[in-house]
Amino acid sequence: MSERALAFGLAAALRHWWLPLVWLGLLLLASLGMAELEAGFRWLEPDSREVIYRRTDFLTLLGRHLLVVGVASLLAGLAGVGAAVLVTRPFGRDFLPLVAQLASMGQTFPPVAVLALAVPVLGFGTLPIIVALVLYGLLPIVRNSLAGLQGIDPAVQEAARGMGMSKGQVLRQVELPLAAPVILAGVRTSVTINIATAALGATVGASNLGDPIISGIVNGNTAYIVQGALPIGLLALTADSAFERLLRHLR
Repeated sequence: MSERALAFGLAAALRHWWLPLVWLGLLLLASLGMAELEAGFRWLEPDSREVIYRRTDFLTLLGRHLLVVGVASLLAGLAGVGAAVLVTRPFGRDFLPLVAQLASMGQTFPPVAVLALAVPVLGFGTLPIIVALVLYGLLPIVRNSLAGLQGIDPAVQEAARGMGMSKGQVLRQVELPLAAPVILAGVRTSVTINIATAALGATVGASNLGDPIISGIVNGNTAYIVQGALPIGLLALTADSAFERLLRHLR
C-alpha cells in the first residue's frame, strides 16, 4: 500500500513539475553537449577558425552563474521582505515612502553604471555584480511585499489577535503566509531579470555564462554569443516555470 502511495505521489509530482523538468533537462543537455552542436555553429560562423567556446566548460560557467544569481536573490529577498515588514509595522510606517523610493532608485541606475561605480571600490570579480543584482532586483520584491502585506484584511489580523496571538505570531503565522503568493511573484520577477543581467558580470571579471557572450562581441563571433545566450535563456525559462508551479501550489 505504501509503495502504491509513493508511486502515486511521484506521478502527481511529475505531472505538476513536468515543464520545469523539461527546461532543466534541455539546459543540462545544452551545457554538457555544446560541442556536439559544432556543425550548427559552423553554419553561423563559416569563416571562423574556432566556433565552440572552450576556455571554460559550460557546466562550470552555469554553476558560477547560478551562484551569483542565488546569492544576489537571497540578499535582495531578505532585504526587500524585511524592509516591507518593518515599514508596515506601526513604528515604521513613516519610512514607507522612503523605502519605496530607495527600491525604485535601484532600477533607475543601469547595472552597467552600478558596476562602473562599484569596481573602483570593490575591485574586479564577483562582488560588484552581486551588488548590482541586489540593487536591480529589490524593486519587484519590495513592491510585491508591500502589496501583499497591505492587502491583508484587517479583520483577519484582528481575529488572530483576539485568539491570543502575539504580534510576532500574527506576522509569522497569518500575515506572511497570506502574503506569500504575492511576495513570491515579486521574487519570481526579480530572479528572472537577474539571470539575464548577471551576464554583465563577465565585463568585470566575474566568470559566468556571460563569458562567451562578451568574447563573441569582442571577437565578432556570433556562435560564441549564441552559446552564452542559449543556456541563459533556458535557465530563465527553468526558473520562471518553477516559480509558476510553486505559485500555483501556494494559491
